[in-house]
Amino acid sequence: MLFPISDDDREVTTVAYVTNAILLINVLVFLVQMSDPAITYGYSVVPQEITSGVDLVEPQMLQVEGHGAVTIPQAPGPRIIWLTLLTSMFMHGGFGHIAGNMLYLWIFGNNVEHRFGHVWFLVFYLVAGLAGSLAQIASNPGSIIPNLGASGAIAGVMGAYLVLFPRNRVNAVFFYVIVTIPAVWVLGMWIAMQFVNSVGSIAATSESAGGVAYLAHVGGFVAGVLAALLCRMMIRREPDSELRRQYQHDPRARQIW
Repeated sequence: MLFPISDDDREVTTVAYVTNAILLINVLVFLVQMSDPAITYGYSVVPQEITSGVDLVEPQMLQVEGHGAVTIPQAPGPRIIWLTLLTSMFMHGGFGHIAGNMLYLWIFGNNVEHRFGHVWFLVFYLVAGLAGSLAQIASNPGSIIPNLGASGAIAGVMGAYLVLFPRNRVNAVFFYVIVTIPAVWVLGMWIAMQFVNSVGSIAATSESAGGVAYLAHVGGFVAGVLAALLCRMMIRREPDSELRRQYQHDPRARQIW
């Protein structure tokens, strides 16, 4: 099991304002969710709500193989139901869910924000999250199961990081040992797992009542890769910063640009 814990930008002193703000918003929204569970069901993305434009406000029954009829809670959402595509990006299903997503954002987000700039990074983050949600909806447009989480947007950040900083060193826990390996290996293994798992999820039908939204990960990752490639074409030179100066004196932290 490979579990990343940090990358090689510890000497960077620039502040990733957008990354930090997104982290804070996610934590605050999660606290609100804990105080009122109805918010979770009302403001999550439900594919059937998006494709039909109708807000589901009453619990729905779903036949699940091996379990019979299962009740799927629902609650009133925003008046414009498509806004759940945005609100769901800042919501999570539990402590493990938010902890994992925020850890990856903390490790990889500041580098990508540095390269894109604050405003464009925010636009990129939201577009990647939207791409992830739309990919998941496209896989099962009639689903009544709520989807939530920043996974699609985080996958976009990781896709961009992989393109922009493939040779950065990432510190990770491998079983009980801390190892340092190139980012291309860490993120490459992660997305390979998402693609493999998404093949199985495509075959799922309404008989499935839950699970990880792997197609949201894939959709966000692809959006991140495309945005990073566009950035590489438009910005040919690394802007002057502490990060660039670190590259100059640390031969292990080289990026392909």
